[in-house]
Amino acid sequence: MTPLSILELARITDTGDVRTALDHARDVAVHAETWGFKRMWLAEHHNFAGIASAATSLAIAHIAAGTSTIRVGAGGIMLPNHAPYIIAEQFGTLASLYPGRIDLGLGRAPGTDQRTVQALRRAPGSDDRFPQDVQELQAWLAPSRPGQAVQAIPGAGTEVPLWILGSSLFGAGLAAELGLPYAFASHFAPAALMPALEAYRARFKPSAQLERPHAMVGVNIVAADSDEEARRLATTQQMSFTNLIRGTPGLSRPPIDDIDRYWSSAEKAHVTQMMICSIHGGPETVKAGIEALVARTGADELIVVSDVYEHAARLRSFEIMAGCRQ
Repeated sequence: MTPLSILELARITDTGDVRTALDHARDVAVHAETWGFKRMWLAEHHNFAGIASAATSLAIAHIAAGTSTIRVGAGGIMLPNHAPYIIAEQFGTLASLYPGRIDLGLGRAPGTDQRTVQALRRAPGSDDRFPQDVQELQAWLAPSRPGQAVQAIPGAGTEVPLWILGSSLFGAGLAAELGLPYAFASHFAPAALMPALEAYRARFKPSAQLERPHAMVGVNIVAADSDEEARRLATTQQMSFTNLIRGTPGLSRPPIDDIDRYWSSAEKAHVTQMMICSIHGGPETVKAGIEALVARTGADELIVVSDVYEHAARLRSFEIMAGCRQ
């Protein structure tokens, strides 16, 4: 059975706030570990009014503190925004507090707009150093060498498992070269999914962390008790993507009955392409969709975005997914 994991967006709704978003995320994790989900990841986003996970390591700590078995991690940390040494300290601390449960997924995009990039003090060309930064971070998390003058404390010796995140052949090639697991962002950028997976598997070199390739595929799933209700609930995410295209990202909004009244035909085409890796439906539809995606991609794991407005309905969505694996 292909494991299911969760990519938690920590969405702030138009009637909620940051604390509510993070508490709801933790509640999802509490339920998810009883339902058999393997991990929950949070992503680094900046200057997004509707996302509460900018301080990603702090959000991870909040989730991990409320759970006991589910793995928790970053999907991901945008490494060029940070000194690798600082990330080693942060995730070394998390690994010390929650041993055996912390993952560190790494991306090279800024996770924001260009004006916010300036506020982050991100150096020009820093993404070009991404492969070297990954290896430097790996070294800080490794056991210290005799006489090593500078150590990551906490961090050294924790060997937090690293993942490479991506939506192109670049990430696939780097993950393969370094012998790391690879997570593809097909939940919003699916165009290169199959070529990237093929490249990763073909070029993979075993490493101390990983003997054989492990590919995780992102997918949007909204599950409900009927196909019709799932399609209605999915309009929340469709509106969010539409707003992103318009350059007006905002708070999560309640579902609507007719999405065609909200977007133009051009916006519909754009969002539909972004969301081509999506499954919306009742239990049987979701089960069939999951099986088809795994058969098409050979995914070792799926990581699910379920962007549902109401907390109870979102819990129900994950509960139905868990049932599809039985």
